[in-house]
Amino acid sequence: METELTASKSKGMKSKRKTIDKKVKKTITISLFIAPALIIYSLYVIYPILTTLNYSFFEWNGISDKVFIGLDNYSKMLNDDVFWLSLKNNAWVVLASVFIQIPLGLLMALFLFAPIRGIRFFNGIYFIPFLMSTVAVGILWRLMYDPINGTINQLINFLGFENIAWLSDKNTAIFSVLLVIVWQFAPFYMILFKAGIVGISEEMYEAADIDGANYLQKFAKITLPLLAPTIVTSSILAIVGSLKSFDLFYIMTGGGPNHGTEILGTYMYKQAFVNFNMGYGSAIAFVMFILALVVVIIIQYLDYYRKKKGDLL
Repeated sequence: METELTASKSKGMKSKRKTIDKKVKKTITISLFIAPALIIYSLYVIYPILTTLNYSFFEWNGISDKVFIGLDNYSKMLNDDVFWLSLKNNAWVVLASVFIQIPLGLLMALFLFAPIRGIRFFNGIYFIPFLMSTVAVGILWRLMYDPINGTINQLINFLGFENIAWLSDKNTAIFSVLLVIVWQFAPFYMILFKAGIVGISEEMYEAADIDGANYLQKFAKITLPLLAPTIVTSSILAIVGSLKSFDLFYIMTGGGPNHGTEILGTYMYKQAFVNFNMGYGSAIAFVMFILALVVVIIIQYLDYYRKKKGDLL
């Protein structure tokens, strides 16, 4: 009897060891496949973020020895009027991206499914702005906004109105650049929404037609709720992209006039690479990262709460 118990125990121990060995082998295999991507991600994402945080605690011109000053760069930021103006302008970019760019992309995507002749032509035309280089777009629109020879002001003159200094006036410059951002990047969201609409089953629309639903009812009850994941993804991309904006503002206005179009990206660049204040520039860059991270976490949490609650929207 004892020998039988001993044999069964040994069998049990062997089976447990085999199970543990399998788990260990599986873990090692997964780790080996993940390791290359994790190493690259750590080198090009995690390490630069930590380095930026480290530099933000120093006064450094990028060449001479660093001087540790603790949180002085961050306290300086709190009293920096240009920083707060840059943050305000970034907020305008976020609002334009979320409440104009994304809805416009959705409208463009819906239009592509309309029963209109030659709709494939619009499919290509709509996407052209996004295919263009940002530098080319910035130069093109800067020439169009020219106060004397620009196409826009010539049209205004033709209609009997006076020239407008689109990029030289602090009151109009920020909105002039926002128009260009919406024009260039709305097609990107159009593609996302188009892919989302294609993924919706036609049977749902057919069932709605049988029930006598009109186009607006089908959009409100079927299309929009099922596009909720795409809307969440688009919002995250739009907000993070808006907080990281740099190229169009730098090319079109350089942050002027009188910091009227200054955003965090251009202000960080000027502090770090023009004024050679690497510590303060790093502090601004790290604040940009924290803002983007917090916004993404909030959106993800709201989406998780929506799914947990069971609502489509």
